[in-house]
Amino acid sequence: MDEAHPVIWQPSHGLAQSSQMAAFMRRLGIAQAPGPNDYQLLWQWSVDNAAEFWTALWRFSDVIASREWDLALQSPDAMPGARWFVGARLNFAENLLRFRDDRPAIVFRGEDGSEQPLSYCELFAQSARLAAALDKLGIGPGDRVAAIVPNIPQAVIGMLASTWLGAVWSSCSPDFGVQGILDRFGQIGPKLLIAADGYRFKGASIDLRDKVRSVHAGLPAGCGPVLLIPWQGTGPLSDALDWDSLLNNDLPLPPFAQLPFDHPLYILFSSGTTGKPKCIVHGAGGTLLQHLKEHRLHCDLRREDRLFYFTTCGWMMWNWLVSGLASGATLVLFDGNPLHPAPDSLWRMADALGVSVFGTSAKYLSAQEKAGVVTAGHLALDALRLVLSTGSPLAPESFDYLSRDIKPGVQISSIAGGTDIVSCFALGNPLLPVRRGELQCRGLGMAVDVFDSAGHSLRNAPGELVCTRPFPSMPVGFWGDPDGSRYRSAYFERFPGVWTHGDWTVLTEHGGLSIEGRSDAVLNPGGVRIGTAEIYRQVERLPQIRESICVGQHWDDDVRVVLFVVLVGDALLDDRLRDAICMALRENASPRHVPAKILQVKDIPRTRSGKISELAVRDTIEHRAVANTEALLNPEALAEYADRPELNE
Repeated sequence: MDEAHPVIWQPSHGLAQSSQMAAFMRRLGIAQAPGPNDYQLLWQWSVDNAAEFWTALWRFSDVIASREWDLALQSPDAMPGARWFVGARLNFAENLLRFRDDRPAIVFRGEDGSEQPLSYCELFAQSARLAAALDKLGIGPGDRVAAIVPNIPQAVIGMLASTWLGAVWSSCSPDFGVQGILDRFGQIGPKLLIAADGYRFKGASIDLRDKVRSVHAGLPAGCGPVLLIPWQGTGPLSDALDWDSLLNNDLPLPPFAQLPFDHPLYILFSSGTTGKPKCIVHGAGGTLLQHLKEHRLHCDLRREDRLFYFTTCGWMMWNWLVSGLASGATLVLFDGNPLHPAPDSLWRMADALGVSVFGTSAKYLSAQEKAGVVTAGHLALDALRLVLSTGSPLAPESFDYLSRDIKPGVQISSIAGGTDIVSCFALGNPLLPVRRGELQCRGLGMAVDVFDSAGHSLRNAPGELVCTRPFPSMPVGFWGDPDGSRYRSAYFERFPGVWTHGDWTVLTEHGGLSIEGRSDAVLNPGGVRIGTAEIYRQVERLPQIRESICVGQHWDDDVRVVLFVVLVGDALLDDRLRDAICMALRENASPRHVPAKILQVKDIPRTRSGKISELAVRDTIEHRAVANTEALLNPEALAEYADRPELNE
């Protein structure tokens, strides 16, 4: 028994044996009654026999392709440089639109409770009409279509119509500033800019037209027109195409563009806190296969499921969510403030709509606990079977909170990957137990390991999360990086020929993972490396503390730990609370974790995907300019950290 990570959930025998993971193992002949030990055999086989594994997954998932491959894996030892399914031809949108019946494809729920359903046949029809209109506008393979959109059905339709034609889709959420959008879309030169006329947040309708006008004017010469979605009814935009008028056509249906496996599908952007965001290009086939694997095998997603993820169109989890269409599930889309009109609004939505897979961020769950949200005994949540969390490490206390106060007996899957791979390195599993504070397993086909500074494999000790062999959802490359030098520098310089992801991680003897923060934000007092998540885990258990952020400050030829805390209500950071913080860290972590300085702030800077920005705070207290404040949701928060006299003592 692992005392540090006790088992808090076990799949029933029936659940395990009826899972798609078990069916996949039986098809491969690995086990007739698969169990936890068999998963480890399957994982090892999947990384040792990569071409055979991904080929078997293609068959199991019934990928639609007009031409099969000549070679499943070319240059298997090249990292980067391997190529997958060479010679295959397929279309991403065709695979997501394989179902064309009356079952619900999308249910949109607004923060005001408004609801809009869309069936699979309606989704196909609207995507087809938009694809025909875009085809007439001259949109074709390789053209970029950029979108400033809330998380609404039209965003999904726009993506499907664009990729139907082989265009490359890139989106951001409407709360980005003008410069932040231009830092992204200005690099990729879109041929079409799709934008909503407005969005809702905290009960207010926010007009986007001035922002859209400024963005369009700031794009490089030669960029195409604006296609305006009349979402909030704020009015037209001069010289813009109208969404409804464009869809109202009887143009001939264009064929799904049949393109190579690695044809560009999405351009996603790094957070951009250290300069202009990197434009990460992802291929259609690799994205499709990875998402099918993660949905069907690791989440056991089926047609009867309703899949929800609290996300914006500026976070990769939106791309992950919409791929649920390929499995025939119903997507539940939400846009707005998740705490409006009440802190438990999303759980009430999940109860009303029968959400079976509920995804969110670790910070949201922590905030729910701090707000005292309890649904157990109040909401049935009958359909809910799986809660997913990502964005930052899920604290062990959040496992307790979900099991105790949200829905006892629910499976909790902390998952981790990122924009860089538009998928996961580690995630959940219907065959394995859930251990408190751990990600259940390494993803199939992902040769995940943890290295020490010399590149040696580690167990039960923190180190760098790496992937030692190629996988299909590695980026095609970076936009504007013709020789691949920026791409190689981003992931392959630390350990040549090995993907270094930047997470500070522990890999346990039973194959689970515990992520302790970003390795570039690891603290190093006295030469001992400490993950920031270890500090947050203890500090945020105290009822007076809403959240915290911890950085290292160079001091007296060493690095000292500085902790900033946001307090609840009228709580005060007095000597008693400071002592309580230090005692909690000393007793539950180690004396090395005790900060040299504890300071109060009102807000914590975070990226637009909701992650706290330790690097921005570190640069601020070290009197370095923060490279790109447009990447931050609330850059004004940094003013509290600048020139603090306490940091000169």
